[in-house]
Amino acid sequence: MSEIFGASELASLDARITGWLNNMAERDGVIIAIDRADDHPHRWYVRMKGEEKEFTTVWLSLGQRTLRYETYVMPAPEENDQVLYENLLRRNETLIGAHFSIGLEDAVYLRGEMPVAMVNSDELDRAVGTLYATVELTFPSLIRIGFASRFAN
Repeated sequence: MSEIFGASELASLDARITGWLNNMAERDGVIIAIDRADDHPHRWYVRMKGEEKEFTTVWLSLGQRTLRYETYVMPAPEENDQVLYENLLRRNETLIGAHFSIGLEDAVYLRGEMPVAMVNSDELDRAVGTLYATVELTFPSLIRIGFASRFAN
């Protein structure tokens, strides 16, 4: 079972995550906004500009046991849903620390989590980088599968 962090440990980890995010935003032009959730004491929204998908927003949610990270990839497919879901499941096979899933309104998300004891700069970089890079890599083909008729000539 994962280690449980108390209030003071969570506050310290919260400060380290905030510091890491601010450092990344200063040195990397990809992060364009960092915000905090009003309804969750340890939740961040990190908005990044992309090339294949205009924007990717990663949510980081710190709990007593885990840091969850997720991003919205695309809406529910209008067509070819079986082909799209098979594609996602096959892609899950090669992902490390993240997986595609179906969320609200059958939208496609990319999610992962790590134990709070593992949270450090390298792991934050890996988690956020994995979500960002995976969306940039997969978005064009996924959207063309799920909305094929919109791209037909």
